[in-house]
Amino acid sequence: MFTTTRISQLSLCLLLCACTDQAALPHAHEEGGNAHESEGDPDGHAHASGDRIQISPATRSNLGISFTAVEVRRVTQTLRIPGVFEIRPRARREYRLLLPGRVELLVEHLDAISEGDPLYRYQSPKWPELLHEIILGEQEMDIAAARITVADTTLQETHDTHELLAARIESLLAAGSSDAALNFQASKLAASIPRLTAELELARTQHANAVRTRKHAIHRAATAAGLPESDLVAEVSVRGAPQPAYTKIDWITVRASDAGLVDAIYLTSGAFAESPSIVLTTADPTDLRLRARAMQSDLPLIQALTTGNIVPTTSRERAATDAIPAVLQLGLEAHPSERSTTLFATPDSLAPWIRPGISAFLELEADPGAAPTLAIPNSAILRDGLDHIFFRLDPNDPDQVIRVVADAGATDGQWTEILSGLQRGDSVVQAGAYELKLGLNQDTSLQAGGHIHADGSAH
Repeated sequence: MFTTTRISQLSLCLLLCACTDQAALPHAHEEGGNAHESEGDPDGHAHASGDRIQISPATRSNLGISFTAVEVRRVTQTLRIPGVFEIRPRARREYRLLLPGRVELLVEHLDAISEGDPLYRYQSPKWPELLHEIILGEQEMDIAAARITVADTTLQETHDTHELLAARIESLLAAGSSDAALNFQASKLAASIPRLTAELELARTQHANAVRTRKHAIHRAATAAGLPESDLVAEVSVRGAPQPAYTKIDWITVRASDAGLVDAIYLTSGAFAESPSIVLTTADPTDLRLRARAMQSDLPLIQALTTGNIVPTTSRERAATDAIPAVLQLGLEAHPSERSTTLFATPDSLAPWIRPGISAFLELEADPGAAPTLAIPNSAILRDGLDHIFFRLDPNDPDQVIRVVADAGATDGQWTEILSGLQRGDSVVQAGAYELKLGLNQDTSLQAGGHIHADGSAH
């Protein structure tokens, strides 16, 4: 309920300025939605004449007046479904301790992060054990490699000795003699060759197993450290001698896999946690979708639709933005107790007002083939006595609005068809319409073509 002071302020904001000596302005009326030109005083006086109101930029700013464009809509065929924006599941990521350890945070809550940025680091007593497995694998590889060398050398020496003995025996046979001891030694060497060959293969198998053991140990360590295996085994210089990089790692640094914001932090710096405790979560606030619930009775109308529009719920935001096209998906489950079903709408683009948790409407055209009509938001239509009115912006004068009696048609609860008095490209007052009407009703002299003083009195 407005006080006398508030009414005076509204009237003052409406048509304000100082007074000049002049005759009353002639009446000018709007008929059938056609605009007539009118002029205010050159010194910035605010006047109202008949159904027209002169509003200066200062008045618009003081009253918070905003305009919305007349839209071509299928009012009777449009379903408006309430919903809430949420971050898509794929846009969230958890970061957990893969090893028990002491945590040191490197980011704060709501910090913006890029891919590869450090999030936290931890020191784990299990890390030396993983490094020990790598070292054991390398030691087994060295031992197996030595065994291969010994077995291969022994086998080659046996082959060479056997060949020499065979040549000696052939020489003796050619001379008509033989040596039983020489024949026995040659036979013994020939019999040992399969065993030496098998020992060589065994050494090679042991080496292959050692390589796999080391590779597996490196993979486990790289997974725990969040590093590529190539970076873990890359050579670094330690006191002038090359060594694998893992030998220099004491603290394991965890880096961001995706860009976004730090959504929640579950541990404090210095805390010791077991694996797989969650440390923090990140989210991409730009990867959003609208979750809406439609009535099950509307399913026959919407189940074949693949696109829709998202609009804000508040009139001020609606006046400042266009409908946002969205891709529509029908949820898998319905809600029997509520007799509703879930819809998901992914917007093609994001407006500044869109944030997780913000409510919005999903508008669906059940019959895209229906004839469209001109429509304005219900919030722009006011009751004035027995009439319903709205204020149309004069297309020839951006500082003047025209009071129009609404020739209304069908409504869907948010938009109403206007059957006459408007044309495409027109704009109507949305925010501030009530203040305009109140100012006219309180100062009847304005309706007779008078003007208003800076102190709020009218003539």
